[in-house]
Amino acid sequence: MVTLPSAALEVALRLTPKIVEGLATGKYKRFGGVIREAATGRIVVMLREAGSSGILPGSLTNTIINVLSLGASAGSAKLTSDGFFSVDQRLDGIGQQLGGITQSLKLPMMIDPVTGVLNLVMSGVNTGVSIKGFSDVNHKLNGVGEQLGFIGQNLQQVEGLVRLSSAGSILNLGVSVVGFSVIAHCLGELEQRLQRSQELLNKVNRKIDLSFYANFRAALDLAANAFSMSKVENRRSSALAAINRFLEAEHIYTDFVDQELEQKSQITDEYLLTLCLAYLAEARCYLELEEFDTAIRRFQEGSQKIRTRIQKYVELLLTSNPAAYLHPQFKGQIDLQRLTKIYQWIDSSTNENSVFELLRASLYNLKKDQGQESGYGWVTTLPPAIVDKSEVKGSILGNKAETNQEAMRRLPEVLQTMESMIETSYRFEAYQAEVKAISQLGVTFHGWMQLKPKEPLPEGSNLMYIIPAEPLSL
Repeated sequence: MVTLPSAALEVALRLTPKIVEGLATGKYKRFGGVIREAATGRIVVMLREAGSSGILPGSLTNTIINVLSLGASAGSAKLTSDGFFSVDQRLDGIGQQLGGITQSLKLPMMIDPVTGVLNLVMSGVNTGVSIKGFSDVNHKLNGVGEQLGFIGQNLQQVEGLVRLSSAGSILNLGVSVVGFSVIAHCLGELEQRLQRSQELLNKVNRKIDLSFYANFRAALDLAANAFSMSKVENRRSSALAAINRFLEAEHIYTDFVDQELEQKSQITDEYLLTLCLAYLAEARCYLELEEFDTAIRRFQEGSQKIRTRIQKYVELLLTSNPAAYLHPQFKGQIDLQRLTKIYQWIDSSTNENSVFELLRASLYNLKKDQGQESGYGWVTTLPPAIVDKSEVKGSILGNKAETNQEAMRRLPEVLQTMESMIETSYRFEAYQAEVKAISQLGVTFHGWMQLKPKEPLPEGSNLMYIIPAEPLSL
């Protein structure tokens, strides 16, 4: 425990069973880098990345799928004398993979699946082949299946709440880990993405001006150098010079975002993310100067500008008929629950029933909207952000049918883009909440950055949890 003037904090590598249960039941909800009480909005946990990627080990999802299917097959296996060795091997595999899952997710379990149920099963397997032995092992294997089902249920409920998914964000969890070098790295990635988009934009006689990215990088270098100076007056003077450059970048990229939204272009998200980085860099300067009130005001202004523009972008990507995302060809990829989360970000009172009612008529009309009968009405309204007509080859009769096919092929990826932008909005807003928490707790920013758990970070884990003794009302 780390005791601070106004509260006690626990810095942990795993969530408590109470918080996991609350996430599963909906009592708690994750918004970017904070977990809040759903009813009151009070903060119960702040998340911080301890690694650099923000993504759990890439093989984890496949491991989860494999172990659940493995458990199901073992639990329902027909035990014969010839099959005991196979079941024994399967149970060894279950034990090893469950250990990997619980280690990676730090998921508290009601029953220890490795040392509890599985050991009982293995002891049953090793007692010898008898009629009673078959019955006992079958019974205990059923217990394994139930326990795997419990794990799977928890994984599904907590996945997307705490663990980062494919719909992640270029922004890290926790404002304290987003230094100037991290911002510069993200900026470089965005610049490369824009360079790759230039070939497409050339086809519609548009050119990207990347010169402002060089100015942004120079401002980041200036800020980094400022806070390496030993003399306070020099540090502050150079930091203020960098802040002025970041303010200029905010105005420039706000204009760029608005222009791209007007054009409905494919590079809107790159400029939106760059705008986020400009505000973040400015606020980071104020945090380094321990100017919490100013940092909070800058995050507030940034949140308002960024959320408004992300919402316009998301509504653009939903297309004139959002029911297209529920087309039968996306079965197993996109479901109503996933689409509902997009609408819930726009309006928190939305639920699956209201989204279905909103899309009921659109679902009925979708085939007509996408076909020749309506003159390919849906296709003609598609924004270039999804597919530009110049990208698609057609025939002497045009390319509307081909454009429709290409747009449908891209929709799962477009939905991921929406989810990623929404996650970005949540994380940016969480930065403001985190700074408010630091200020309320009466700790310096540099002291906050030094918080760490007592035990070393396990290999493959990259999240730590800052848990106040009492929920924070900000």
